[in-house]
Amino acid sequence: MFTLNIVIMGAGALGCYFGGRLQQTGQHVQFLVRKNRAKQLKENGISITSPHGNYQFNELHISEDVHDIEKADLVILAVKGQHLQGTLADLKVLVNKGAMVLPLLNGLEHISILQAALGEEAVMGGSAFIIATLDEKGHVIHSHHNHDLVYGALHPSQAKVCEEFEQAAKSAIMTVNKTDNILIRMWLKYMFITAFSGVTTASNLPIGTIRSFPETNGLLENALIEMMELANAYDVGLTRQNVAQGMENMAVLPEESTSSMHQDRRKGLTLEVEHLQGGALRLADKVGLKLPVIGALYALIKPFEN
Repeated sequence: MFTLNIVIMGAGALGCYFGGRLQQTGQHVQFLVRKNRAKQLKENGISITSPHGNYQFNELHISEDVHDIEKADLVILAVKGQHLQGTLADLKVLVNKGAMVLPLLNGLEHISILQAALGEEAVMGGSAFIIATLDEKGHVIHSHHNHDLVYGALHPSQAKVCEEFEQAAKSAIMTVNKTDNILIRMWLKYMFITAFSGVTTASNLPIGTIRSFPETNGLLENALIEMMELANAYDVGLTRQNVAQGMENMAVLPEESTSSMHQDRRKGLTLEVEHLQGGALRLADKVGLKLPVIGALYALIKPFEN
């Protein structure tokens, strides 16, 4: 079996799910975490509860200090947008040890930030499609069948590690797709999550209730349209068909489904509004585009940010 030394930075629901599924196949997975999360992981371990089968970690490789990690081929960066700046120093250490970075953050702004800090050759493109949260013990509750990780090269030099990760992940219980058009896939995710997180969080409602009111459901579509226009201002080439697909994807979510941002609002945690909706508004400002719906959602969510 082909194995990689994989570092998971950000042991929330997303990082623990994908890290767990990779470890389940025999990959060498290390979790680089803060002190409190390390304590919780050492006390409780991690279990995954999922429609695709449950999994209990019997052994975890946990590091609180990046210098304790001797080998790193690939870093899966799964932090929230507001924690990005705090990862850059550790990422530089791992890149200097030969690692490539696969960020799974929502949005697009983080790519240029990471490239500026680490160099273009070190930063791959990636996107995750999963609805999961942590329970009070820090275990993963995966509530919807989607568990997709899409990735691809943003620089020609990354072809080898893309192939290696494909080999490493091919038997994992998750859907892993290597693509040659990762930027389009990232924009499609950004379009969807900005609308989904914006309307669920601003309304404080799950998707089923939102869908039952045409006026509120219409907000989702208008937000998707604005994100399509933003993507096209950056020459991405999205269409109304992509908007329609986004609405179809929301139409088949279970009624109680909601976004991770809305879950964070319910828990009283810091919200990713600045990274998602705020990032869209900043990208729009750079090209002279107005996003009135996104702007309204941003304004409604902002008081709950911290």
